[in-house]
Amino acid sequence: QVQLVESGGGLVQSGGSLRLSCAASGRTFSRLAMAWFRQAPGKERESVAAVSWNGGSTNYGDTVKVRFTITRDNAKNTVYLRMNSLKPEDTAVYYCAASIAYGSEYAPSNLNAFDAWGQGTQVTVAS
Repeated sequence: QVQLVESGGGLVQSGGSLRLSCAASGRTFSRLAMAWFRQAPGKERESVAAVSWNGGSTNYGDTVKVRFTITRDNAKNTVYLRMNSLKPEDTAVYYCAASIAYGSEYAPSNLNAFDAWGQGTQVTVAS
């Protein structure tokens, strides 16, 4: 079983930037596809970004394309989410998720593909 711990959330002004981190343990990190999801109050959890085990394939939600970048460092067992040009509508709890990697381009956006989740980190964007 893999354990995931997110960090880096906080309060930021509209137009600002944040970088989230997710540290993984308990399973070989390089065999995992990783992703970020978010959930705002009263809304369903939605896909933000996903990355394949080797970082070669990425997948972004339509509302964050261009502004957000997902990367990973397999040597540090960590996945990152760089968020630029933040908007109030980006306010949510952000969750890190892991899935066994089924191929080098496997970077799913469906939350049902992931079987391990972190506890979440709050991101609040003030207008």
